[in-house]
This record gives sequence, structure tokens and C-alpha cells, in this order.
Amino acid sequence: MDVIRDCQMLIDGAWVQASDGATFPSVSPITGKVWARVPEATAADVDCAVRAADRALAGSWGAMTPSQRGKCLRKLGDLLAERSEDLGRAETIDTGKMLKETRWQAKYIAEFFHFFAGAADKLSGEVLPIDKPDLLVFTNREPLGVVAAVVPWNSQLFLSAVKLGPALAAGNTVVLKVSEHASVPMLDFGRLIEAAGFPAGVVNIISGHEEAGRVLTSHPLVARIAFTGGPNAARHIVRNSAENFAEVSLELGGKSPFVVFEDADLESAVNGCVAGIFGATGQSCVAGSRLIVHEAVAEEFLARMVAAARAIRIGDPLDDETQMGPLCTEGQLRHIQAQVAQAISEGAKVLTGGRQPEGLGGTYFEPTIIDCPSPGLTIVDTELFGPVLSVLRFKTEDEAIALANQSAHGLAAGVFTLNGARQMRVAKAIRAGIVWVNTYRVVSPIAAFGGVKGSGYGRESGFQAMYDYTRPKTIWVNTSSEPIANPFVMR
Repeated sequence: MDVIRDCQMLIDGAWVQASDGATFPSVSPITGKVWARVPEATAADVDCAVRAADRALAGSWGAMTPSQRGKCLRKLGDLLAERSEDLGRAETIDTGKMLKETRWQAKYIAEFFHFFAGAADKLSGEVLPIDKPDLLVFTNREPLGVVAAVVPWNSQLFLSAVKLGPALAAGNTVVLKVSEHASVPMLDFGRLIEAAGFPAGVVNIISGHEEAGRVLTSHPLVARIAFTGGPNAARHIVRNSAENFAEVSLELGGKSPFVVFEDADLESAVNGCVAGIFGATGQSCVAGSRLIVHEAVAEEFLARMVAAARAIRIGDPLDDETQMGPLCTEGQLRHIQAQVAQAISEGAKVLTGGRQPEGLGGTYFEPTIIDCPSPGLTIVDTELFGPVLSVLRFKTEDEAIALANQSAHGLAAGVFTLNGARQMRVAKAIRAGIVWVNTYRVVSPIAAFGGVKGSGYGRESGFQAMYDYTRPKTIWVNTSSEPIANPFVMR
């Protein structure tokens, strides 16, 4: 990492710097040092990218058959699997996520592009059983147009795949705005877009800060905005869409409850909870950061959790022996420290962790478990985006459901119980877009992903997502041999 990389953006099939030459540094959280320089896209650069996408839509990409589009997506998936080691290493250096996770994820994300490659020629309209004689009426599904895809730094390949896959399979073109906190892996990903044979302008990748995002999401040629990020940025996105009336989908993270009943398999539940909150250093939008545990098993469960947390090996994420790496940014570290301190002042008890580990430097933070006396503590419903678990206890099933739903968020939830009827009751009653039962943090290209309430709206992944990137066109065909009837009478 001693050599500082100079990155470029992909616009209209060409690799370019910002038009004014401006760049910003990318700091690796592993070392705290600059390891790359990234272009700061200007408004003119963003406009160029959107117009290139619009031309591609009207040109070679729009002329392709769905099967031809599918072949490009399949090739992209193949290349992603082949290059997973390189992409994973770049993501680890840029974000601090463990290499064994980033390279696995890069390889698995290939399956998403393969799925949508196969789905590209399966999208169809329908013939309508119209209530009028001599008329054939049917619908076609047409692409919306230029899609603005805005992704955060965490799980960026996954969050890009669930946007690019259905958007491209449905025939749209895309301008992807990558996170300013970790741009390098996604700019590297653009090399695979080029190698997969997509025509120039079909996928454009730009980097920059808030201004680039504002220009992109308010651009008059953008027809749809797919955004993953925080609620404050989302509010700006929604306001920006008033300029172009673009359709919008939002995935805004969460404070997901992890509910453990007295009859749960405790070993399985502990493993699921450890993976759910400490996997990826807690930097996951579906992190199970609110443990709601039955009082009859709470002490045993927490003893096991504390032991597991203390055994986690913290260190260099490039080392395969490491189990948890650093936080991505200094801002996250400061936010977490402040929230933990506030929780203590409000009466919470730190069972383990709560500080930076000694001797590592950087933005590391210990796996932390905080026992909360009531659900009213600020930390209980504040997304920390780090390895901090808030604990609440319950007595009855109804109380557990009420605590799970006592949140502004609604992305995911985990339920651990061996009672089949209870599994179904609780999964149905929890207000979240995803509920895992006796497992956690599992994804698939076949399953829809998204939230409710403050976690946003719209769904990504799954075949149904393709419909969200199209609009139906209704076509009426007069099959009668008779002259058209009186034009002043609606038929």
C-alpha cells in the first residue's frame, strides 16, 4: 500500500479524470494513510455521464434483444467470479472489511448477475380480456430510461448488483455514483463492465461528494433513482426527485431486532447473533443490533455472548486469521464512542467492550454488549453502524413483538424459537421487510430485499425487482373490418 493509486471514472466507455482535475484522498482504515486518489466529479462530468447513458439507451443498447443483454450480464458475472480476489483485496484496503469476507462476497455476487442474465428474456406483458368487441389490447414492459444508482461503501458490490442487475436486464442504462468513503473497488469493478462487452455509456461510474449526488439525482434525464444510505441523505434525494419526477427506491438501514425465545437452540442463536452484530464489524444495514431475549434464558445467553465477543480476534483484515477488522471511518468511531458514553449516562451497563483495543491504533473498536434497563435509551433505536449490541429482556411473546416493533426502523429481524407456530406468528407480526427464522444475514438473488417505516421503501433483488425498472405500455389494436364508429362517442 506504499504506492498511491490514481483512479479514474468510467464515462461513455472512456476512463477519465474529473474535467477540472480535482481529486480527493482515500484513506485506508487499516493504516490511517492515504492509499489512493479519486476523481471529484464536477457537475459537467455528471451531466456527461447521464447524457452518455441516454444516448446508449436510444442507440446500441436499446437495439439489443433481451437475450443479448442477458449475455452481457452473464459475462459480467463470470468476470466478477474470476476477479473476486483482486476486488476483495481492494475493498478490504479501502473499507477495513475482512478479506475473507470481501473476496467471498465478490465471488458470490456473480450469482446475482447470472440470475438477472437468465431473467432478461423472461419479462413480458400480457393480453387483456378487454370488455369491448373487435379490439386486441395488450401490454409491453418498457425500460424506464436512465437510472441513477447511489451506493454506500459497505457491501457495495452487493448493493450495486441488486440495482444494476434488474435495471440492465430490463433494458435501462445506469449512472452509478460510488461512495466517497471507499470508491476504489467500484472504480475497479468498472473494468469488468468494459471487459464484459457492454456498449459505451450503458454503465457509467462516477465518484465524488454531495454535489455530484445532487446533480445526478436531480438531472432531468434521470428516470429512476435507486439509493442506499442514510435517512438525511435520502431526504435530499426525495427533494431532488421533484426536479425530474424520477421514480425512487430507498434502502436506509435499520436497527434490527434479534429475538430469542426460551425454547431456542441457544448455541445456534448465539452463533447467529454473533454473526449478525459482529460480522463486518457491525457495518451492515441488517446488523442484528437489538437483542431481545427471554428473561428465563437471558443470563445464560448473555454469558455465552460475552465469552464469544471476548474471543473474537481483532486485527489486520488482510490476515485470514482475523475475525473482526476496523471501522471504515473516524466519523463512525467518534459516533459510536459518543453513543456508548450516553448509554452509560442513561443507566446502561457495558457487559464487555466499549472502547478501542490497545496496541492497534486506527479505527478499531471492541465487540461491545450493552445491557439496557429500558427500551427508551437513545442507543436502543439509534443505528450505530458498528459492533455494538443493545440488550433488552422480555417475559411474553406479545411483549417481545412490541419491543421488536418499538423502532423507527423496519429493515430486518431475526427470530429464534423451535416452536413452529410461534415462528409463523412472530414473523408475521414483526414490521420489517425481511425476517429470518433460526438463521440470520442470509441473502440470495432470488429473494427480495428492502424495508418498511424509516428503513425506506421499494424492493431490490428477486425477479419482481425487474418490474420496478419498467413501465407498462398499453396497445389497442382495432381488428374490425368495419369503419370507425362515431368519433364523438367513446367506445
